[in-house]
Amino acid sequence: MWRVISLLPVSVCALSTVALLSTPSVATAAPHIYEGREAAALRCANTLALTAVALSAAEMIGEGEKNVMLGITVRILDRHVDGTWAQKRAAMEIMRDRRSVPDTLEDYRRIAERCLVQFPIN
Repeated sequence: MWRVISLLPVSVCALSTVALLSTPSVATAAPHIYEGREAAALRCANTLALTAVALSAAEMIGEGEKNVMLGITVRILDRHVDGTWAQKRAAMEIMRDRRSVPDTLEDYRRIAERCLVQFPIN
């Protein structure tokens, strides 16, 4: 059973982890609208990142497992989403803000396996 997890630390940590490269602030990123397959890849990436951080914060997975999940997130963004890292980060913020943590964890349960098939990282 899931423990109750505060939204703010999980969201902030998930976002900061995805922003691997030092990029301009989100405010300076030229807008980019993601649709279709790229929007689906963003949702998968958001689901994996937020779940990794939430499970780690709840001490349900270790640091190594969290890092693997976050690495998969970055690979999905790199291989399946166009735009700069600042644009991708801005899109991830929007995606994060549209979904609650419980909804995102439910997304993980339902779609994580399909995400890895639909958006391969190898």
